[in-house]
Amino acid sequence: MRIGLVFSSVKEQYFEHLALLFEAFEHNQVTPAFEEEYAQSLIEHFPQLAHAPTFRDTESLKACADLVLSIGGDGTFLKTVLYVRDSQIPILGINMGRLGFLANVNKEKIRDAVELLVLKKYQTNVRTLIQVDSRQGFFGQNNFALNELAIHKKDSASMISVEVYVGKEYLNTYWADGLIIATPTGSTGYSLSCGGPIVSPETPVFVITPISPHNLNVRPIIIQDNLDIRIRVNDRDYSHLLTLDSRFEQINDSTEIMVRKAPFTIHTVKFNKSSFFDTIRDKLLWGLDRRN
Repeated sequence: MRIGLVFSSVKEQYFEHLALLFEAFEHNQVTPAFEEEYAQSLIEHFPQLAHAPTFRDTESLKACADLVLSIGGDGTFLKTVLYVRDSQIPILGINMGRLGFLANVNKEKIRDAVELLVLKKYQTNVRTLIQVDSRQGFFGQNNFALNELAIHKKDSASMISVEVYVGKEYLNTYWADGLIIATPTGSTGYSLSCGGPIVSPETPVFVITPISPHNLNVRPIIIQDNLDIRIRVNDRDYSHLLTLDSRFEQINDSTEIMVRKAPFTIHTVKFNKSSFFDTIRDKLLWGLDRRN
């Protein structure tokens, strides 16, 4: 089996668990592959990896990996999505930090995870992505996101005005600090912190969530994910931020963008013992009575 590894950084506190990971690889005859930028750092601490293949983009990843481990947190998982793109290579997130909805395998379970992967005792979940199209070509070939698209005000204390159409129908003009359009996967991220609902990952919907809206009667709304969403920012300020997950572009006043479901999906690894509801209960401490 060939497994690619993606990092946000190679930190010293990772080395103890990485040693366990590479021992599990050797024991289970797994061939690892690394991002080019981190290969040298890894080889310095783990000389046995000197001849491991490396990758720098989707095509080189496809040539050396059947599955990818995201080593870090949810941010690293989102970075991994950019490597995987439409290749359908499954992704498993190893959580090296604290809270993580996407990177949901604890670092203490690394050995167990490798054995389950090699024995193929896992399933894959299909995750929808969101895509933005514009005349300006924002984000180039990486114009997709697993979690959300958001529009923010920039360098101003005043609100912005965001005009939204769903399909061919006018929905609303939001006077707010910004607007989020989240996938079901992204419903537990930025949208949740702004009052949006939690959505089960397989539900075919998007969530439109305003950020600190001026009108208190404006609330998040759930729409079908097969509808195009047209957005235009109208404001006296001339620049705003358009973000896809952790990436951003500056957009001008009256810029129009089209948001829709991406034409491909991402496959995430799920072990039989875990479920989305298990993750929610664990991460959000549901079902616990603090009085006890």
